[in-house]
Amino acid sequence: MKSFLNPTDRKEIFERLSNVQPDSQRRWGRMTPHQMICHLNDSFKLPLGERSAGSVENLFTRTVMKWIALRAPLPWPHGVKTMPEMDQEVGGTPPGGFDRDRRELEKLIERFAEGQRNGEFAPHPFFGRMSDSDWQRWGYLHCDHHFRQFGV
Repeated sequence: MKSFLNPTDRKEIFERLSNVQPDSQRRWGRMTPHQMICHLNDSFKLPLGERSAGSVENLFTRTVMKWIALRAPLPWPHGVKTMPEMDQEVGGTPPGGFDRDRRELEKLIERFAEGQRNGEFAPHPFFGRMSDSDWQRWGYLHCDHHFRQFGV
């Protein structure tokens, strides 16, 4: 299973990120490529404790949904509504400069992939507390999902 714990998988994600362009055509959803990059930035800031979001976790999302999302050999479905705090049209960070925001994402992924050295990652809004390996799997899958959204 691909994960940021594997340097080869991180390298793949960085290569795919370099192929995202401001005019990349989306295959589904409403986000622009730039909004997607800012969405990922906000999403990585959450487990690092630099951003917060409301919790909607419950027994089903902590167990069944988390297992399916992180372990099932299926791509994540399209159209799953994002948390308002991570939605660039609602409460997420608005796009600034494309190249600057992309560089920020690269740095956030690097920091995130190092793990949370001073304690645990913050809980996930749906899945609750997760192990470092679960977070690293989530990070890869979240990037993969949105990069596929833009054909990279």
